[in-house]
Amino acid sequence: MLRDWIEQAAEHHGDAVYLAEARGAGTLTYAGLRRAVSDWARRLDEAGLPPGARIAVRHDGPLEYATALLAIVAAGRVAVPLDPAAPPAEVERVVAVARPAATVTTGSFRIHLSERARGDSGIFLCTSGTTGTPKGILLRDEQLTHTAESVVAAHRLTSADRGYCSLPLFHVNAEVVGLLATLRAGAYLAVDRKFSRRGFWELIAERRITWINAVPAIISILAMDPPAPRPAGVRFVRSASAPLPRAALDRFELATGVPVIETYGMTEAASMITANPLDARRPGSAGRAAGSQVRIEAPDGIAAPGEIGRVRIRGGGVIRAYASGGRPGAIDADGWLDTGDLGYLDADGYLFLAGRCDDVINRGGEKIYPREIEEVLLAQPGVSAAAVVGAPDEVLGERPVAYVVPDDGWAAADVEELLRKACEAELPRHKQPGEYRLVAELPHGSTGKIARRQLKDLVTAAR
Repeated sequence: MLRDWIEQAAEHHGDAVYLAEARGAGTLTYAGLRRAVSDWARRLDEAGLPPGARIAVRHDGPLEYATALLAIVAAGRVAVPLDPAAPPAEVERVVAVARPAATVTTGSFRIHLSERARGDSGIFLCTSGTTGTPKGILLRDEQLTHTAESVVAAHRLTSADRGYCSLPLFHVNAEVVGLLATLRAGAYLAVDRKFSRRGFWELIAERRITWINAVPAIISILAMDPPAPRPAGVRFVRSASAPLPRAALDRFELATGVPVIETYGMTEAASMITANPLDARRPGSAGRAAGSQVRIEAPDGIAAPGEIGRVRIRGGGVIRAYASGGRPGAIDADGWLDTGDLGYLDADGYLFLAGRCDDVINRGGEKIYPREIEEVLLAQPGVSAAAVVGAPDEVLGERPVAYVVPDDGWAAADVEELLRKACEAELPRHKQPGEYRLVAELPHGSTGKIARRQLKDLVTAAR
């Protein structure tokens, strides 16, 4: 399927630019991508690597990385994306799960072992989620292309669009939402090595960008540095990878005039599961099902509208089994995958996330969802970031502890007093944090998600 897409795009768009370095002069045309696929197919055949062989990719440059990734999959093999900046121990962890037959790095191509034919082509990703247990996920060609087509339809991408993506190419969002959706639309994508606040809006204007692929951390930073004049031609900013606080969304839209499209996805679904419609957004919601089915399960069956339960998904982009690891029973016989997230659907099918199952705080039998406390904290003027985790309590089992990053210029005592008063006014007593810890920054993963396990470890260590 992917190779067909590349052939069709080369026929229709030829020398039009498909990918461009956001802060450089390098480009890749659609015709150039087709040539790269042919070159890679010949190279892999000559190396004795059969269809389905796993090839690890660890390029430094985004154009080289993207080209190798796409060409390997289109040539009928399985790409194993690696973080080029990862320490050796992390690389070894992924390699131990994926067991690639060869590795492609900048300037080298190394074969590790003979490989028997597997027959699948696609992308193999290794994710630990929130548990720390490595899970191997093989996203086949047809799953990747299914979700990419859903992205094109949901965001109404056309060949006239010009996207911007600074998200890491070794994660599914950039691979599917960035590379594959742009390919299917016959559009243009500027790929950046990493996000930089400096000169961002000038770059967007210079490249005539029409949509931005982002995560909540990027949106929060940009809200503090509004462009002047406001950007012309940017249709929307797409938010993914983690819940976007309502306060951050409001600040960004007020500062820039650009609408934010909130979405929800995961590696096991080849990225996107739900998305807000462009003309019917509901701030605070992750949107409606887009290319996948979504249902909420309560302990006694399917949850009623508005009732919080476990989020389950299935569809053309969703895996039917883990390649390795994975929790037993996470995918049932009918293909429904337990995401590990909690949320509810409203009467119109919009999904509202409450948090991860593992993040729920049990205080004396009362269930507390961190996000509802975080929304109160983030709405306060002296706060730039916040996260709530459960701390052990000898009497109640757990109690909520708030980690807060104060804005510049605010005294710690003033921020803490402000937060206490806000929580007392807006939250019932059992949901109010018992402790506020002011920190310079919160730990984040490479996709912008708050690393809650690290915060929990800090809470435990401080006892």
